[in-house]
Amino acid sequence: MPSAPSKLYADDVSLLVVTLDTNPFFWTTFPFPFAEFLSQVLAFLNSILLLGQLNQLIVIATGCNSCAYVYDSTSERNHGSTTGTMPALYSNLLHNLHEFLARDKQLEASHKPGTVPSSLLSGSLSMALCYIQRAFRSGPMPPQPRILCLQGTADGPEQYVAIMNAIFSAQRSTVPIDSCYIGSNNSAFLQQASYITGGIYYKPPQLDGLYQYLSTVFATDLHSRAFLRLPKSVGVDFRASCFCHKQTIDMGFVCSVCLSIFCEHHDKCSTCGSVFGQAKVDASEANRKRKA
Repeated sequence: MPSAPSKLYADDVSLLVVTLDTNPFFWTTFPFPFAEFLSQVLAFLNSILLLGQLNQLIVIATGCNSCAYVYDSTSERNHGSTTGTMPALYSNLLHNLHEFLARDKQLEASHKPGTVPSSLLSGSLSMALCYIQRAFRSGPMPPQPRILCLQGTADGPEQYVAIMNAIFSAQRSTVPIDSCYIGSNNSAFLQQASYITGGIYYKPPQLDGLYQYLSTVFATDLHSRAFLRLPKSVGVDFRASCFCHKQTIDMGFVCSVCLSIFCEHHDKCSTCGSVFGQAKVDASEANRKRKA
């Protein structure tokens, strides 16, 4: 998949929207501590702002029940230092992140014991695209927009439709979605997102050097990527999730009207209400027998 075009944007200004996975159920079971992960991510975010004084940075926290903006470099209160020893990026982001985690915990829903609920990736992608669309209307030459998903939680099949809608919306707006997945297995959703939108999907082999991977792979703007040899997607998982049981399937039945996917045959589409062919034949034969 070719890189996303950047001719409509200012080549030297970037707008980076980062979605940060903060799912507490994942981080309590993952061997790499969240504090170490966050420290390396903060160093990477700081380097993005140091690369250009006009660069814009937005951070969206992705919880298992909600999403929220936790940092906006364009905000006036983030231009200065709130403490004498800590930059505004660190102090304001950590403060907002702490408040978000407390609010998200209050919204905690029940889940099966021993399982890790999925993070609300569809919500954070939608919020990122909304912010980017607002930036498009800010002037004739907006900064180069791109989304970076820092994700560790496994895919939630129940979010398949919402995530695919966000992916196609990003593709239509020529917004690449980069993905850095740190979980045990690959993420089919993020693989498809990066492949379809012309972004980069990468799974760091060693998390101890996460900052080096982030700075060498994801720090480059869209204009500079044409001159670099960056990782390419290999073996993208294009499997879909069924609409009936929200499970990933290899083969299924597709509604010819609304393109809903089902793992089992149904007489009627539960999404649009269309009656399938064999059901129509059976109904017509039953009516004919009654008349006879």
